[in-house]
Amino acid sequence: MNRLRALLAALAVLLLGTSGERFQAATAPYTYHFPRDHFAHDRYRTEWWYFTGHVHDATGRRFGFELTFFRIGLEPYASHWRPGESRWRSAQLYPAHFAITDERAKTFVFCQTLARDALSQGFASQQALNVHAGNWFLSGTREGRPQMRLHAEDGGNAIDFELHSTKPPAINGLNGISRKGSCSSCASHYYSFTRLQTTGTLTRDGVRYSVSGVSWMDHEYGSDELQRNQTGWDWFSLQLDDGREVMLYRLRQRDGSTTPQSSGSLVAKDGSVHYLPLHDFTIDETSSWRSPHTHAQYPSGWRVQVDGVAPALILTPVLNDQELVDATGTTYWEGAVDVRDAATGRTLGAGYVELTGYATPLQL
Repeated sequence: MNRLRALLAALAVLLLGTSGERFQAATAPYTYHFPRDHFAHDRYRTEWWYFTGHVHDATGRRFGFELTFFRIGLEPYASHWRPGESRWRSAQLYPAHFAITDERAKTFVFCQTLARDALSQGFASQQALNVHAGNWFLSGTREGRPQMRLHAEDGGNAIDFELHSTKPPAINGLNGISRKGSCSSCASHYYSFTRLQTTGTLTRDGVRYSVSGVSWMDHEYGSDELQRNQTGWDWFSLQLDDGREVMLYRLRQRDGSTTPQSSGSLVAKDGSVHYLPLHDFTIDETSSWRSPHTHAQYPSGWRVQVDGVAPALILTPVLNDQELVDATGTTYWEGAVDVRDAATGRTLGAGYVELTGYATPLQL
């Protein structure tokens, strides 16, 4: 989903300005071309490659992880250093977030970094799947379903993963865009790899584990998604044990209502995608949690009903405290959840949930 990009982009523009040109809006119709659309899109203001997943070692010890690379354009169409310009000049910012949830130890750690394209501190290629912020990186082969490698490290915490999708890219939304509001430009281009086989190593507090599991990737890019009457969003990615996946997002408005263009996707075992308008699903909060760090109150359990998915699902955080506070002071909750049958309690899968705008409403 939006991944705090609008706030970060607004901050960047206030600090550094732009050339006066306009970024390209995400509009329909749009046809995806892979592998090209796995790469960077500098004509759009904001873009991110977002990974979450659940991995475990040989003893069954399970970890959740999140790693996101953002690209924030400061000048339209001006991607990288050109001959004759100062090497300190920046046209792009590259924030990145990294988190690990250790389910057995009941601990959560969040790390972040920020690079810019000056002096090659950060980079996102328009010719290959190659993104880095400092020594954190995402790389991939030139295929529709690329072999990918993820790496991030901070102190005694790190991941180094190889990932490969068992399904084609799942296109979210209709006509090539994912709508975020009623205006023509209130949209993004948004696709997902909903089931990535994952192997590699995870390091927590200096202890290294060989792990394997399943991950999820979102790639999204656009320029003008959030509107002033929207305060935040709830986003859900669910990987069901029967081989299907569900993505849902619910944008919240200042009057307490839900933005009508909120939607989702149901991905079948064969990779085919069924679009879910807002009336095709319900999300009801079942409990809440108040952060001891920021005193923000978040939903902390959900009953989810999706047309085409039976039975109703209960989502439960594996750990209540999966709250992140980034360098801009923006606070949000993003964490691993278990998915169970609402009637029997039987485990049906796992997922991730992102909640923004609960500590303070997002303001552009």
